[in-house]
Amino acid sequence: MKKILLLEDNEAIIMGLVYALKQVPFMVEVCHNKKELIKLNIKDYDLLLLDIMLPDVNGLDLCKEIKKNYQIPIIFLTAKDEEEDIVLGFDLGCDDYVTKPFKTRELISRIKRLVGEENDVIKVHNVSLNLSLNKVYVDDKEISLTALEYKILCLLFTHRHQIITRDYILENIWDYDDKFVNDNTLTVYIKRLREKLGNDNIIKTVKGLGYRVDDYEER
Repeated sequence: MKKILLLEDNEAIIMGLVYALKQVPFMVEVCHNKKELIKLNIKDYDLLLLDIMLPDVNGLDLCKEIKKNYQIPIIFLTAKDEEEDIVLGFDLGCDDYVTKPFKTRELISRIKRLVGEENDVIKVHNVSLNLSLNKVYVDDKEISLTALEYKILCLLFTHRHQIITRDYILENIWDYDDKFVNDNTLTVYIKRLREKLGNDNIIKTVKGLGYRVDDYEER
């Protein structure tokens, strides 16, 4: 799993970003200042998200210093949105420049572009979903799913820790003959998925609402 280092002193931004990044999933380490950063081995991380206005160092100077010694990609996260600031950031070696406020999904897309797509494996207990290969494994053994079963599982696994309503699932799945999947059919598909996964607790029913997948183990 890719490891992201976040150097940021705004707790609200930290909380939101850490949650979103872990859903990808990425591993995330947080530093609030340079003092905390120097205790870490930057070589252990795949990308640095760097604020410019930090309490004990200018992020621009820090970027220049890091780039002299490490090959790690750096994305600036900053409220400084003037053209000269952006140009200076790139001149000092940053790989991308994102201004606050930013859209989290866009930022994650930018991160993926820099670190690659090796994070397309989602693991929940003993079940692994490989989004790149469109394959599902239970205890490292591939299992066979129909196209619709796989599509439902993708919806649930990519929205871990969220309640996914039956209506949302029905709106987002069609069988390959373009026939609408009704509510009763969805119940059958969920039952078959649980049987094939061999664990009724992976896809949890939230009474009156829909389903939820959580308690995943990161690889």
